[in-house]
Amino acid sequence: MDDFHPHLTVINPSSPKGSVSRNVGVAAMAFIFLTLLPFLAGCRTTPVAVPGAADASLTRFHFKGAHMGTLFEITLYATNREWATTAATAAFERINTLEDILSDYQADSELSMLRSSTVGQPVSVGQDLFEVLRRSEEFSKRSGGAFDCTVGPYVRLWRFSRKRGTLPGAAELQEARGLVGYRYLRLDFRKHTVTLLRPGMRLDAGGIAKGYAADEALKVLKGMGVDRALVAASGDIAIGRPPPGQVGWKVGVSGIDSKTNILTRNLILSNAAVSTSGDTEQSIEIGGIRYSHIVDPRTGLGLTHRVQATVIGPNATTTDAAATAVCILGRKAGAAFIKSLPNCGVLVITREGGHEEVYASPRVRQLQREITPVPLR
Repeated sequence: MDDFHPHLTVINPSSPKGSVSRNVGVAAMAFIFLTLLPFLAGCRTTPVAVPGAADASLTRFHFKGAHMGTLFEITLYATNREWATTAATAAFERINTLEDILSDYQADSELSMLRSSTVGQPVSVGQDLFEVLRRSEEFSKRSGGAFDCTVGPYVRLWRFSRKRGTLPGAAELQEARGLVGYRYLRLDFRKHTVTLLRPGMRLDAGGIAKGYAADEALKVLKGMGVDRALVAASGDIAIGRPPPGQVGWKVGVSGIDSKTNILTRNLILSNAAVSTSGDTEQSIEIGGIRYSHIVDPRTGLGLTHRVQATVIGPNATTTDAAATAVCILGRKAGAAFIKSLPNCGVLVITREGGHEEVYASPRVRQLQREITPVPLR
């Protein structure tokens, strides 16, 4: 699975028309203008729940910090800088805690420490790690293994191969193949234990951890009375209530091959999440074949088909994992997978032989007809 997502750009609603608060990377997708049902109600909700705060008294604040190998950005509205800083600091502390739990780079993270556990021996884990593994198992089952957090041996092998510029050897792939499979990971929901069923297994939460962290950071902000907020973790964005006087947060995206900061279209979202997955910036050519950094758990190699997916759903944990799975499954199977996820929509762009095709799920098409004045293409 992928440990990096091409990014979306948050448009600053307080800036002059067309300006950008900060481009957090090159977006990987063409336009989708979509919102979920909570957004339709969200524009009619009461003002932000900060004691004594009225919308007119709220000011926009922006914070950023490096975590999980990427840049996390928090944009929020609060009555004063002190309160905004306190809330953002607490949110970043939550992200930092999750990094120490979910990182596959840190040898002492709770996730990495599972590698040293005895095969077949249940290991008690914390609430966060168990929840991430539980959700991962859910997405693995729904996607038929296209999403799989046991893909660590393949990811490690593919990272080395990309550095060398050569494909993994057949023996290397065969050895890793025996360690990959979500059915080799057993969860006990009553005891909150994790059991690895094969020696040498390596878990990788790269396809879901940043989305989960964005969700948790947004929860922290809301718990402190700051619900007009947005948390962007590279291409995974958790979105709260809209800015004062706005119908939603405007998120700009660029095309499948865009290497610039030029935004092609916008999407407007509130009380939802959006994730983009693709290989706009990270790919390698070996033997005349273009390989993505996104590893297919079914082959152990980077994807060779050009595909990028934007998923919108109720939370970033869902959209992060779903966008990865759709890229691996491809357009047709990916669309079927998205149908199994409540309140989700997807836009998939594929390119083959210079020919580009765009697929929008029925939910996307329905909501576009209802709320967007801009055509899909």
